[in-house]
Amino acid sequence: MDIPDLNLFMMCGALNPAALRGMPPPFRIRTCRKEELDIWKAMPFDDADTAEAYRGYMTNFFQDVYAGEGDSFFEKCLFVCDADDKPIATCFVWKAYNRVNTLHWFKVLKPYEGRGIGRALLTAVLQDLQPEDYPVYLHTQPASYRAIKLYADFGFVVLTDPVVGSRRNDVEACLPILERFMPPENFAKLRFAQAPKDFLEAVHSSEIHEF
Repeated sequence: MDIPDLNLFMMCGALNPAALRGMPPPFRIRTCRKEELDIWKAMPFDDADTAEAYRGYMTNFFQDVYAGEGDSFFEKCLFVCDADDKPIATCFVWKAYNRVNTLHWFKVLKPYEGRGIGRALLTAVLQDLQPEDYPVYLHTQPASYRAIKLYADFGFVVLTDPVVGSRRNDVEACLPILERFMPPENFAKLRFAQAPKDFLEAVHSSEIHEF
């Protein structure tokens, strides 16, 4: 079954400390270097052809969301690297619309999935935030059902508002897909909430999708 590319939004009001884990060796975390921007642009995609097809999209997103903030992207964007310093995962928090903290571009390359790298990366990203930095929001798709389980472990809940900014929130269409692909015990742990008014106002303030 091809999983449709639908919108799903999640919010974490407070970090669940029970979800935290350290990075397994030999992997380590560092920031993305300026000369590695093309590596970052390709990382969300599982093969070179798809990465090339979406290169224009990634370039436009970088220009629209990050380029106007100077070097902030390179100060915030994290890579997990292997023993040879090759980037194999990425994620960071970005203040979208200059108002709300959002989780951006969480990805672990497929050959490295299942080793605890994603959980350790989310741990590093989220535990550095202060209580006042929450809530943190993210946008995902039902095909990322393994990541959705991980987000839920950290305290993220599924938002139920029908519209977020200029995007439809496809939660009703996503839930049957998630129920099919997630282990029953993981699906049963999903929690739901309506988004705060100030978040909806922030996202509605721009036609650009900043997360």
